[in-house]
Amino acid sequence: MEHAPHPTRTPSREATHDHDAERFRRRFWLSLALTVAVLVLSPTIWEWFGARMPAIPYAAELQFLLATVLFLAGGSVFLVGSLAELRRWQPGMMTLVSLAITVAFAYSVAVTFGFPGEPLYWELATLITVMLLGHWLEMEAVGRARGALRELARLLPDTAERIIDDRTETVPVAALAVGDRILIRPGGRIPADGVVEAGESSVDEAAITGESRPVEKSPGAEVVGGSVNGEGALRVRVTRVGAESALGQMMRLVEQAQTSRSRTQALADRAASLLTLVALAVGSATAAVWWRLAPPEFAVERSVAVFVIACPHALGLAIPLVVSISTALAARHGLLVRDRLALELARDLDFVLFDKTGTLTRAEHRVIGMATLSGVDPDAALATAAAVETASEHLLARALVASARERGLPLPPATGFVALPGRGVRAVVEGEEVAVGGPRLLESLGVVPPPALAEFAAQADAAGESVIYLVARGAVRAAFSLRDTVRPESREAVAALQQLGIEVIMVTGDSEAVARRVARELGIRDWRAGMLPAEKAQCVEALRRRGFRVAMVGDGINDAPALAAADVGIAIGAGTAVAVQAGGIILVRNDPRDVVRIVRLSRATYRKMVQNLGWAVGYNVIALPLAAGVLAPLGIWLAPAVAALLMSGSTIVVALNAQLLRRLDLAVPPRVGEEAARG
Repeated sequence: MEHAPHPTRTPSREATHDHDAERFRRRFWLSLALTVAVLVLSPTIWEWFGARMPAIPYAAELQFLLATVLFLAGGSVFLVGSLAELRRWQPGMMTLVSLAITVAFAYSVAVTFGFPGEPLYWELATLITVMLLGHWLEMEAVGRARGALRELARLLPDTAERIIDDRTETVPVAALAVGDRILIRPGGRIPADGVVEAGESSVDEAAITGESRPVEKSPGAEVVGGSVNGEGALRVRVTRVGAESALGQMMRLVEQAQTSRSRTQALADRAASLLTLVALAVGSATAAVWWRLAPPEFAVERSVAVFVIACPHALGLAIPLVVSISTALAARHGLLVRDRLALELARDLDFVLFDKTGTLTRAEHRVIGMATLSGVDPDAALATAAAVETASEHLLARALVASARERGLPLPPATGFVALPGRGVRAVVEGEEVAVGGPRLLESLGVVPPPALAEFAAQADAAGESVIYLVARGAVRAAFSLRDTVRPESREAVAALQQLGIEVIMVTGDSEAVARRVARELGIRDWRAGMLPAEKAQCVEALRRRGFRVAMVGDGINDAPALAAADVGIAIGAGTAVAVQAGGIILVRNDPRDVVRIVRLSRATYRKMVQNLGWAVGYNVIALPLAAGVLAPLGIWLAPAVAALLMSGSTIVVALNAQLLRRLDLAVPPRVGEEAARG
């Protein structure tokens, strides 16, 4: 028999990212402490502030020792990383940093032991510390973006009640096998996929399939692991376990989509790769030329100046600093960015796919229509039905009670409450026995609604609404139609995105009738109904294969695979933990209009990234030739210390430019037409 391993997250990849973030964090704080000490011992730093460094015994030796520890402890991360890049013949940021710190360290050590010049320990220290900070920020973003698999695993209960002969035994879910018979008690979570053999109940499958209404279950019906049983007890024969279950397949989809994500700063890496080659070429050429034309120390000084001027302080901060500011800005406006790549990609969205239940709608049913027999007061009928349902935990029962209370209706006392599994409830109200339930209640009681109420029910059903009946004195006295309510903000969000040139698609596990009604109400031109989690993810992937950039917005566990597969996964914050973990961006306010704000922030963030990268790389066009000494015949060249100062200046420019992003106002949505024109 096939046993069911309890779904657990594969630890290797996520643990690796957590380890990387922790490694960079520890080394950053160590390097920062050493850097402060190196700066205090540097005469150049004191001179910048118009002061003279006090006499410190063995200052030069102490600076050498501290810088050596810093180079080995903090710089080793980049040295090891550069070896990996060079083995792949793909020099990038690690190679460029390693080149810069190695040249600065070697030159400074040579000066310490007698070579003419000025040591650059302070430049070495600040470069290592700044680059560790940038990589720590990057690894933190990567590590936070992974956790959906753990949340999916928590969806299943730890134990199940397995039926053996005429008794039950409690066993771990991992011990279940195909063919086992299990007991699902009222309100319990179903531990595995199976088929109902006995019992009747309604099951909340919204977390798995997206169906907003509880699904009635009777013998022969299939149930899905992770869904929640309603008011009746069920005996289920297990049909799928482990990776073959619906939940296991969802976990596999999430893992595949997340592990396929790029976690590199592609633009910065390309710039670093190009700058590495340029620095090597220019530095080598400079040494070769000046070795023939000038004293050896001048040739060495020119080459060191070239390599130092290429030190990527600004390049290393160009993206992490902008991202850090943009994520903080987003957080102040209720947009939590977990995956910085998702924010970067949002600027060029072609499609936004919205889940319906809990995203475009509130996931809260309410009574939106009533029909009663002649002479029956609608408010009195609703109050009576709500009184009967007060003791029920059924989704639609709670909706009836909430609707009555929202209308300010006083509820009469109800006694003798009895649950009718799979059919409804019964109680005595004001001395009269009253039953409330759906169509199966009428079947069990053998009653037929009068024509007016039957027509009302047919119209409600065609519109995708649930119908609840009130039965008293052997007759149907009232019918109530309930449906999920649309968020008022959804209309504005859909219209704004469409005006921005972004196509909106609604994907839902709900019925075609419900989907059509909601789409028509919101002005959505394209919708897909009856979709399973895998089908939502396939829809996302199909659009991406056609070259489109796709965002997915959802709140349910059933949305997790699609959220992970999309270029930009946006989770409604009040949704399930799985959706939040799979999403790259979380909307705290449950406001679909925040998707428009994300696009605005993404565009502004990208502009700052490009500007910073342009400055970080572009200044080398002027600085590198000067450092190489092309104007030396005119008496103009850059000493290594001056080159280091220019490099630090470029870092300040990048930092100040990034700070300007804080002026972006996300509090009030822009006039969409103007934004579209700029887009």
